[in-house]
Amino acid sequence: MVTTSLKNFLHISDLLQERTTRDKRYLEFLRIPTMSAGVYVLKTGEKDLQSPHREDELYYVVSGRARMKAGDEDQSVSAGSVIFVAANVEHRFYDVQEDLTVLVFFAPAETS
Repeated sequence: MVTTSLKNFLHISDLLQERTTRDKRYLEFLRIPTMSAGVYVLKTGEKDLQSPHREDELYYVVSGRARMKAGDEDQSVSAGSVIFVAANVEHRFYDVQEDLTVLVFFAPAETS
C-alpha cells in the first residue's frame, strides 16, 4: 500500500496485517519525495535477498533476532536495534533466529 492520502497516525499491527494479506515480505506504507517507509518481515531461517539501494536507509527492529552485515560491520540485532546503511553499501540480514519485523526508512524515497 503506497499512501495516496497521507495518514499521520499508523499502527504496526495494521501494517503487518496488510503485509500478510498482500503476501509480501516488504510493504511500503509511505512515499513522499524526501523519504519512503515500509515494514519488512523475514521468517526464521529465511534468506534476505535485498541488494544495495541508491538511497540512505535506516532500519528499526520491531521484533525478532538475527545478524546483519552492513559494509565491513557485522552485529547481532534484536528488538530496539537501529541500523544506518549508507547508499550503495552491501548489506543484509542473515541467521534469522526469530521472525524478524523491521521498519525501513529511505531518504530520499526509494527508487525502483
